[in-house]
Amino acid sequence: MADLYRKRLESERKTLWATCRLKGFAKDTPERLRIAELDKLIAEHDAKGANI
Repeated sequence: MADLYRKRLESERKTLWATCRLKGFAKDTPERLRIAELDKLIAEHDAKGANI
């Protein structure tokens, strides 16, 4: 079955990353901070899935 939660996180991250690259945002902007948060959430989700 498809992991919709992970797909949603990755989709949001991909969209934010494209926006940041296009507009040249610095590392401390809210968008870049959200990308870091999404990376953390994806890693936690993967770790949780590996334990099952």
